[in-house]
Amino acid sequence: MTVATDTKPRAKVVDPDRPVIEQCLAGHPHGFRELYQRHQQRVRSLLFQLCGASALDDLVQEVFLRAWKGLRGLKHEAKFSTWLYRITWNVACDYRRQLATRKSRSQQYLHNSAPLTPGPDLGQLHYEDLVRRGLAQLSLDYRSVLVLHDLQGLPQKEIAEILRIPVGTVKSRLFRARGTLRTYFTNAGVSL
Repeated sequence: MTVATDTKPRAKVVDPDRPVIEQCLAGHPHGFRELYQRHQQRVRSLLFQLCGASALDDLVQEVFLRAWKGLRGLKHEAKFSTWLYRITWNVACDYRRQLATRKSRSQQYLHNSAPLTPGPDLGQLHYEDLVRRGLAQLSLDYRSVLVLHDLQGLPQKEIAEILRIPVGTVKSRLFRARGTLRTYFTNAGVSL
Protein backbone atom coordinates (compact mmCIF):
# COMPACT_ATOMS: atom_id res chain seq x y z
CA MET A 1 0.00 0.00 0.00
CA THR A 2 1.36 3.38 -0.95
CA VAL A 3 0.67 6.56 0.85
CA ALA A 4 0.15 9.68 -1.19
CA THR A 5 2.35 12.52 -0.13
CA ASP A 6 1.84 16.19 -0.81
CA THR A 7 4.78 17.17 -2.99
CA LYS A 8 3.55 20.68 -3.70
CA PRO A 9 5.74 23.32 -2.14
CA ARG A 10 3.87 25.45 0.34
CA ALA A 11 3.23 29.01 -0.69
CA LYS A 12 5.26 31.62 1.15
CA VAL A 13 3.23 33.37 3.77
CA VAL A 14 3.47 37.13 3.87
CA ASP A 15 3.89 37.86 7.54
CA PRO A 16 4.25 41.46 8.76
CA ASP A 17 5.92 40.16 11.92
CA ARG A 18 8.70 38.32 10.11
CA PRO A 19 11.28 41.16 10.19
CA VAL A 20 10.71 41.59 13.93
CA ILE A 21 11.03 37.83 14.47
CA GLU A 22 14.33 37.82 12.59
CA GLN A 23 15.57 40.73 14.70
CA CYS A 24 14.52 38.86 17.80
CA LEU A 25 16.32 35.70 16.70
CA ALA A 26 19.42 37.77 15.92
CA GLY A 27 19.48 38.90 19.53
CA HIS A 28 17.95 42.36 19.21
CA PRO A 29 17.15 43.35 22.80
CA HIS A 30 13.72 44.82 21.99
CA GLY A 31 12.54 42.38 19.32
CA PHE A 32 10.36 40.20 21.49
CA ARG A 33 9.03 43.21 23.37
CA GLU A 34 7.74 44.55 20.05
CA LEU A 35 6.04 41.24 19.28
CA TYR A 36 4.50 41.31 22.74
CA GLN A 37 3.26 44.87 22.30
CA ARG A 38 1.75 44.05 18.90
CA HIS A 39 -0.19 40.99 20.03
CA GLN A 40 -0.73 41.02 23.77
CA GLN A 41 -4.07 42.83 23.69
CA ARG A 42 -5.63 40.33 21.28
CA VAL A 43 -4.16 37.38 23.19
CA ARG A 44 -5.45 38.86 26.44
CA SER A 45 -8.90 39.43 24.95
CA LEU A 46 -9.10 35.89 23.58
CA LEU A 47 -8.00 34.36 26.88
CA PHE A 48 -10.52 36.50 28.75
CA GLN A 49 -13.32 35.25 26.51
CA LEU A 50 -12.22 31.62 26.81
CA CYS A 51 -11.10 31.46 30.43
CA GLY A 52 -12.36 34.50 32.33
CA ALA A 53 -10.46 37.08 34.33
CA SER A 54 -9.18 35.34 37.43
CA ALA A 55 -5.96 33.88 35.97
CA LEU A 56 -5.70 36.17 32.97
CA ASP A 57 -2.29 37.70 33.70
CA ASP A 58 -0.74 34.29 34.35
CA LEU A 59 -2.23 32.85 31.18
CA VAL A 60 -1.00 35.74 29.03
CA GLN A 61 2.44 35.30 30.55
CA GLU A 62 2.33 31.57 29.80
CA VAL A 63 1.42 32.22 26.15
CA PHE A 64 4.33 34.57 25.59
CA LEU A 65 6.71 32.34 27.54
CA ARG A 66 5.82 29.42 25.27
CA ALA A 67 6.17 31.69 22.21
CA TRP A 68 9.59 32.83 23.39
CA LYS A 69 10.76 29.26 23.94
CA GLY A 70 9.38 28.09 20.58
CA LEU A 71 10.36 31.04 18.41
CA ARG A 72 13.49 29.34 17.04
CA GLY A 73 11.36 26.42 15.87
CA LEU A 74 8.84 28.61 14.03
CA LYS A 75 8.68 27.37 10.43
CA HIS A 76 6.85 30.36 8.89
CA GLU A 77 4.26 28.10 7.25
CA ALA A 78 1.64 30.44 8.67
CA LYS A 79 1.62 33.95 10.06
CA PHE A 80 3.18 34.50 13.46
CA SER A 81 -0.23 35.62 14.73
CA THR A 82 -1.80 32.29 13.68
CA TRP A 83 0.97 30.42 15.49
CA LEU A 84 0.54 32.63 18.55
CA TYR A 85 -3.23 32.06 18.56
CA ARG A 86 -2.57 28.33 18.41
CA ILE A 87 -0.40 28.65 21.52
CA THR A 88 -3.15 30.74 23.12
CA TRP A 89 -5.69 28.05 22.31
CA ASN A 90 -3.43 25.38 23.86
CA VAL A 91 -2.88 27.44 27.00
CA ALA A 92 -6.64 28.01 27.30
CA CYS A 93 -7.34 24.28 26.87
CA ASP A 94 -4.69 23.36 29.45
CA TYR A 95 -6.18 25.84 31.89
CA ARG A 96 -9.72 24.60 31.32
CA ARG A 97 -8.60 21.01 31.83
CA GLN A 98 -7.11 22.01 35.17
CA LEU A 99 -10.38 23.65 36.10
CA ALA A 100 -12.37 20.61 35.04
CA THR A 101 -10.52 18.51 37.59
CA ARG A 102 -11.82 20.87 40.21
CA LYS A 103 -15.38 21.12 38.94
CA SER A 104 -16.90 22.89 41.91
CA ARG A 105 -14.24 25.59 41.78
CA SER A 106 -14.82 25.90 38.03
CA GLN A 107 -18.53 26.53 38.45
CA GLN A 108 -17.83 29.10 41.14
CA TYR A 109 -15.29 30.74 38.84
CA LEU A 110 -17.73 31.05 35.94
CA HIS A 111 -20.45 32.60 38.08
CA ASN A 112 -18.30 34.89 40.21
CA SER A 113 -15.66 36.17 37.81
CA ALA A 114 -15.25 39.92 37.89
CA PRO A 115 -15.31 41.99 34.69
CA LEU A 116 -11.89 42.86 33.27
CA THR A 117 -12.47 46.57 33.03
CA PRO A 118 -15.75 47.77 34.46
CA GLY A 119 -17.19 50.70 32.57
CA PRO A 120 -19.23 53.50 34.07
CA ASP A 121 -22.35 52.73 31.99
CA LEU A 122 -24.58 50.30 33.88
CA GLY A 123 -26.48 49.37 30.72
CA GLN A 124 -23.21 48.47 29.03
CA LEU A 125 -22.22 46.42 32.09
CA HIS A 126 -25.53 44.59 31.92
CA TYR A 127 -25.00 43.62 28.29
CA GLU A 128 -21.36 42.67 28.84
CA ASP A 129 -22.41 40.44 31.71
CA LEU A 130 -25.20 38.97 29.59
CA VAL A 131 -22.77 38.21 26.75
CA ARG A 132 -20.26 36.67 29.18
CA ARG A 133 -22.97 34.48 30.71
CA GLY A 134 -24.20 33.56 27.24
CA LEU A 135 -20.68 32.57 26.18
CA ALA A 136 -20.39 30.46 29.33
CA GLN A 137 -23.39 28.45 28.08
CA LEU A 138 -21.43 27.34 25.02
CA SER A 139 -19.01 24.43 24.89
CA LEU A 140 -15.37 25.41 24.52
CA ASP A 141 -15.40 24.33 20.86
CA TYR A 142 -18.32 26.59 20.01
CA ARG A 143 -17.18 29.45 22.24
CA SER A 144 -13.69 29.45 20.73
CA VAL A 145 -14.95 29.71 17.17
CA LEU A 146 -17.45 32.42 18.07
CA VAL A 147 -14.90 34.48 20.00
CA LEU A 148 -12.20 34.15 17.34
CA HIS A 149 -14.58 35.05 14.50
CA ASP A 150 -17.17 37.44 15.90
CA LEU A 151 -15.19 39.14 18.68
CA GLN A 152 -11.60 38.90 17.40
CA GLY A 153 -12.53 39.36 13.73
CA LEU A 154 -10.39 36.50 12.39
CA PRO A 155 -11.30 34.94 9.04
CA GLN A 156 -12.67 31.39 9.08
CA LYS A 157 -9.62 30.02 7.26
CA GLU A 158 -7.24 31.32 9.93
CA ILE A 159 -9.49 29.95 12.67
CA ALA A 160 -9.33 26.55 10.95
CA GLU A 161 -5.53 26.73 11.01
CA ILE A 162 -5.44 27.79 14.65
CA LEU A 163 -7.81 25.07 15.84
CA ARG A 164 -6.59 22.51 13.28
CA ILE A 165 -10.09 21.73 12.03
CA PRO A 166 -11.63 21.97 8.54
CA VAL A 167 -13.17 25.29 7.45
CA GLY A 168 -16.53 23.52 7.14
CA THR A 169 -16.35 22.59 10.82
CA VAL A 170 -15.60 26.22 11.67
CA LYS A 171 -18.70 27.26 9.74
CA SER A 172 -20.97 24.69 11.35
CA ARG A 173 -19.70 25.46 14.86
CA LEU A 174 -20.16 29.17 14.23
CA PHE A 175 -23.71 28.59 13.01
CA ARG A 176 -24.61 26.44 16.03
CA ALA A 177 -22.90 28.77 18.50
CA ARG A 178 -24.77 31.78 17.15
CA GLY A 179 -28.05 29.86 17.32
CA THR A 180 -27.43 28.78 20.92
CA LEU A 181 -26.46 32.31 21.90
CA ARG A 182 -29.52 33.74 20.12
CA THR A 183 -31.76 31.35 22.06
CA TYR A 184 -30.04 32.31 25.30
CA PHE A 185 -30.57 36.02 24.63
CA THR A 186 -34.22 35.46 23.67
CA ASN A 187 -34.83 33.51 26.90
CA ALA A 188 -33.11 36.33 28.83
CA GLY A 189 -35.60 38.82 27.34
CA VAL A 190 -33.23 40.50 24.90
CA SER A 191 -34.64 41.18 21.46
CA LEU A 192 -32.15 40.94 18.62
